[in-house]
Amino acid sequence: MLDVNKVREDFPFLKSGRIYLDSTATSLTPEPVLEKVLEYYRECRANVGRGIYNAAQAATFAYENARVEVAKLINAKPEEIIFVRNATEAINLVASGLKFHEGDKIVTTILEHHSNYIPWLRVKNTKKLELSVVLSDMEGHLSPSDFAPHIDGHTRLVAVTQTSNVLGVRPPIKEIAKLAHDEGALVLVDGAQSVPHKKVDVKELDCDFLTFSGHKMCGPTGVGALYIKEGLQELIEPLCIGGGSIEDVGLDYFRLRTGPSKYEAGTPPIAEAIGMGAAAKYLLNIGMENIEDHERNLTRRMLQGLINTDGITIFGPKDADKRAGIISFNLKGFNPHDVAVALDTSSGVMVRSGHHCALPLHKHILKSPNGTVRASVYLYNTNEDVDVFLETLQEISRSLA
Repeated sequence: MLDVNKVREDFPFLKSGRIYLDSTATSLTPEPVLEKVLEYYRECRANVGRGIYNAAQAATFAYENARVEVAKLINAKPEEIIFVRNATEAINLVASGLKFHEGDKIVTTILEHHSNYIPWLRVKNTKKLELSVVLSDMEGHLSPSDFAPHIDGHTRLVAVTQTSNVLGVRPPIKEIAKLAHDEGALVLVDGAQSVPHKKVDVKELDCDFLTFSGHKMCGPTGVGALYIKEGLQELIEPLCIGGGSIEDVGLDYFRLRTGPSKYEAGTPPIAEAIGMGAAAKYLLNIGMENIEDHERNLTRRMLQGLINTDGITIFGPKDADKRAGIISFNLKGFNPHDVAVALDTSSGVMVRSGHHCALPLHKHILKSPNGTVRASVYLYNTNEDVDVFLETLQEISRSLA
């Protein structure tokens, strides 16, 4: 069981009494992670994979140990983890590095964040591919049978989110992966909204690629991870090459290294990667099942309160067991941005408003051209946070009446 009061002591941002309900956009950072980042700058501020002096060796050890911790979070091998700037860069790395042929098909969904949609749209346009978009129902549900008509022998890749950043719904990745693999296709999973919040096992999912960001899992900004299943790295050309990624260079040739360093040219985000490793360890120490249970209880409380608030339209399932702790809604008569401003100015409640980098979903499924208000919970949120949010929202609703 998660002791939320003890957890909150680790987060200096919360000491002001502010209520942070925007962890889907980015999460707060606990002291153990901040300390680990500072430890690098204070004690072993050197480059990695180069120097043989003690500080350089210590920095390299800390950097590679972070890779081990991040791998543990998703049950991967360290050599399957590549450090990148964020999940967006990870997806672009696969999109640009995977070889496609004219006539190949990419399958994605209407639920996707722009970062798991636009790269495939660009590849489609530049390489003359087919892009097939699987549509959900009004609540965002997708089933394997929805994918079956789209996946065939021409499909090169299926790119799908594990958790929608707008509706919180979770497509059945394992079943989708089987459909794709049966047709010889690869599977990329956007884990930006799943890895920080639930137990994710890449072996169980049987995905070929998984992407996620450090800043959404209590880590620093500027770092993320790309999981590439063992044996598949030879399929992906790096986005960037240069120092640190080269095995040998001559006047008219070069040979790339194998493994993660093939993709990590130049000086990597050392402190940030170390911080991401510390964040992974922090979450695992608390327990991913405990975090998921805590979020589910908060989500159930929030959903019930929203259902009982006049003028509220909830998007996505109204059952907390069928969604993550991400709830998008609108208040009749109010622009989403006005609701977000009112929550902040009235009670210091921070939520997101807009299209949440998911315009196709808002346009074609939600029919909400002005966007939505989005509240999201994490391991440091409390029942009191949810109650203040709901009470303030009810006051805003009454002000219109």
